[in-house]
Amino acid sequence: MRFSVVKTGYDQRQVDACLDELGIRLSRLAARAEGAAGVTREWDEIRQEATWLSGLLERLDLGDAATARRDGDAVRQEADEILAQARRALDEAREEARRVREQAYEDAVQARREFEEALHARRRREALVDEILIGVTAEPVPADTPTAAAGTGVPATRVAAAGRDSGAQPPTGRTSR
Repeated sequence: MRFSVVKTGYDQRQVDACLDELGIRLSRLAARAEGAAGVTREWDEIRQEATWLSGLLERLDLGDAATARRDGDAVRQEADEILAQARRALDEAREEARRVREQAYEDAVQARREFEEALHARRRREALVDEILIGVTAEPVPADTPTAAAGTGVPATRVAAAGRDSGAQPPTGRTSR
């Protein structure tokens, strides 16, 4: 900003307005920096620098316009440096977020593939079981059909047990009580 020249230097109101505007911009920068990445050590340093610069504006002796201009230039330069640091940090955070997003997507795709493979394998096993069961036929077995148990003297069915002599001896290897 250029200041109008008056008898004793620069127009005091213009200089004050410029410094006030710079103070507001620094406050906004500090707020944006704080909001962009949360509370981290790097952002604490930026906030401290912005606070220091705001304090510097308050302490400036505005009586000497040349000193004020020099100090204003220094403040602008520091503000530009802080802004550049904040932009670099924001770019790094965006890049990290992009990497995390890509990795999450790759993990999700891999999990989906594995799930689909497991589902396909299950369906194949299910189809194989269906094929096996289609070939199996089950015929009802009559109730009085002898079974492997018939050779031990144990009746195979209730029908056979009902026809058994009540005074018969238990099968060999067993004792009656």
